[in-house]
Amino acid sequence: MEIGATIHSFSSCSSTNDLAREMAEKGEPEGTVVLCAEQTAGRGTKGRAWFSAAGKGLYLSIILRPGSPGLALIPLLAGVAVAEAVLESCGVRPGLKWPNDLVWEGKKLGGILSESSLTGERVNFVILGIGLNLDHEAGDFPSEIKDVAISLRMILGRPVAVDSFLPQLWRDLGRWYAHLGRRDSREIIETFGRYSCIPLGAAIVVRTASSDVQGVYAGLNERGGLVLEVEGRKATFYAAEIIALARR
Repeated sequence: MEIGATIHSFSSCSSTNDLAREMAEKGEPEGTVVLCAEQTAGRGTKGRAWFSAAGKGLYLSIILRPGSPGLALIPLLAGVAVAEAVLESCGVRPGLKWPNDLVWEGKKLGGILSESSLTGERVNFVILGIGLNLDHEAGDFPSEIKDVAISLRMILGRPVAVDSFLPQLWRDLGRWYAHLGRRDSREIIETFGRYSCIPLGAAIVVRTASSDVQGVYAGLNERGGLVLEVEGRKATFYAAEIIALARR
């Protein structure tokens, strides 16, 4: 399987994840990519909207058919792959905010959206969505997010084109996805930790549907769950449980 060997490109679509899901249900092979220059109804995690200005960002989704468990590791390995691709192609080292965000100096640079289709415990496919702010200028962002969003162009002070970034992204995604196939979670977790914008020992607040939990960040477990030390005990949270994560 080679990620990016087959790419379906569109000038505009509602959501690359939705298009990729339709293709996966019809039997499109693993590694197939849906790429759009604009999304009219792009979304992030927890149903949040993802702003997708035409021709300014990277908006794509990949069909994966993992043969092994470890779905919680997919957004983590994808975050590592995107961060490495940005570093290698642009010289910018983003931070990773567990479990889905790429950040730069506290502002959001990109995000990962992983959606699975299951039959019982069997994984039919995973749609891995990636959004990255490439060529936005400050005025391209709507007022409600302009103070918390950033692009590679704003960081570098020069234009950044999609085509200059994709070959490196395919290589890094393929390499890190192979770790999942080998059930090598340790390398994924350790590398994510090196990019993490939340250091070990930091005081954080985990917001769930039922409560806000305050504690000390103790890293990630082998399944990709966030471990929090709370009053002398350890509690583990997974992405599906969490509404928000913040430094205290």
